[in-house]
Amino acid sequence: MAGACGRHYHSPNRCERTDMVEPNDTDAGFLLDLGQHVRTMRGRRGLSRKVLAKVSGISERYIAQLEGGKGNVSIVLLRRISEALATPLEDLLPSNEATTEWPVIRDLVRRATPVQIAHAKDVLSGLGAHMPREATFRGIALIGLRGAGKSTLGKMLADSIGWSFVELNREIERQNGLSVSEIIALYGQEGFRRMEQAALTQLLARNEPVVLATGGGIVSEPITFDQVLTSFYTVWLKAEPEEHMTRVRGQGDMRPMADDRAAMQELRTILQSREPLYARAAGVLDTAGLSVEAAARKLVEMLSPVLSRDSGAFGVHPQAP
Repeated sequence: MAGACGRHYHSPNRCERTDMVEPNDTDAGFLLDLGQHVRTMRGRRGLSRKVLAKVSGISERYIAQLEGGKGNVSIVLLRRISEALATPLEDLLPSNEATTEWPVIRDLVRRATPVQIAHAKDVLSGLGAHMPREATFRGIALIGLRGAGKSTLGKMLADSIGWSFVELNREIERQNGLSVSEIIALYGQEGFRRMEQAALTQLLARNEPVVLATGGGIVSEPITFDQVLTSFYTVWLKAEPEEHMTRVRGQGDMRPMADDRAAMQELRTILQSREPLYARAAGVLDTAGLSVEAAARKLVEMLSPVLSRDSGAFGVHPQAP
């Protein structure tokens, strides 16, 4: 009860204010790690603080404080309780998960070997418990941030080697009869990612080689990205943040990242958080400072050994554009 304590928490002996709790060094480190984690997750999803604030209903100022390691002290108090109970912090939070086995599954994953984790991924992605993962070759996939040149260079590469060019976002739109922005508005990011995975699965079922341009955020969806990595020779088209921004704005893209006053900082955050994922690609092409024609030539030169080795059956004879 509040009584004379006002905003205090009442106890038989004293009133305690949560804002009088001073975080110690360990707490400060926890808040910094938490802020970095939130910033990284936001970057992988490609969201600006403004968009995250709008979607979550939390002020942009608080999100900035949280990412800066200055989260509400209540977070620290909850963490101290979890430590006193010797239980992970997430176990204190109510969950809508249908199964009560999630804590057990989580603990098994934490103790699992890399081989066991790979096996579990196969089962969950539908490959089956006893079906070996096949290293199929379905073509070339280009990954990277918006403005990396995936569509432009992908079309040029496809024309050079005589393959079909597929832009995954356009395929999603075709299959669902809605634009990407409409899909996200109606079904959210989670719904869009489900449609993205379904579109990729249907594309792979065609059993024909293609040059695929993926969406920039596909790397944040482990199962979908794993499908790309195992089915395509994947190339990360890399550029400087300033070049990404110039190209996006040159395309007339007025989405939040291109129109936000803090656009460059947001773009750097997104790129930094995704770099370890993009780096999983089999090849990297740095297009910084290159003309479109020069980048296309380098891409064809880079892929010639791969195409000769893996796609001879398709009669590929790449020629530099």
